[in-house]
Amino acid sequence: MIRSKSLIVLSLILIAVASRYFPHPANFTPILAISLFAGAHFASKKLSLLAPLCALFMSDLLIGLHDQMLPVYGMVLLLVVAGWRLRASSSAVRIAFWSLGGSAVFFIVTNFYVWWLAGYYSYDLNGLVQCYIMAIPFFQNSLLGDMFYTTVLFGGFARIEKVGWMKLSSVPIK
Repeated sequence: MIRSKSLIVLSLILIAVASRYFPHPANFTPILAISLFAGAHFASKKLSLLAPLCALFMSDLLIGLHDQMLPVYGMVLLLVVAGWRLRASSSAVRIAFWSLGGSAVFFIVTNFYVWWLAGYYSYDLNGLVQCYIMAIPFFQNSLLGDMFYTTVLFGGFARIEKVGWMKLSSVPIK
């Protein structure tokens, strides 16, 4: 019997991180789902912030560092904070709301950053619209990935709790 909720949470996160190394469609990744899940389930707010950041940084070191790290890492932190809002009440509807809302905000922020700083598009409304239009195929995969991994993480954890595979300890990892 597993005694630590944090051990289960960390194990599920590591499995999701490992999936970044398997072949997958562009932007079909677990990182936003991991962030929301960590925020919702780690007892320590500090650990909930560090776990997804470390997971993302470790995978970025292997996959490759990139110019958009600032907004991506910022959005990871924002999704962790959104996960904190799920601690008191985490219905499927609330989880879906924060997951899909997080995906939408991630899309808006990161593509605005591309338009503003990457120099690929003209610096006017037409360039901004073109940037968002060009990003739509990636957004579709992001939504699908976020829905998939959010379901796996939150659903897997709920299933583990329900079947009694773990007995929670009263002392969380801090």
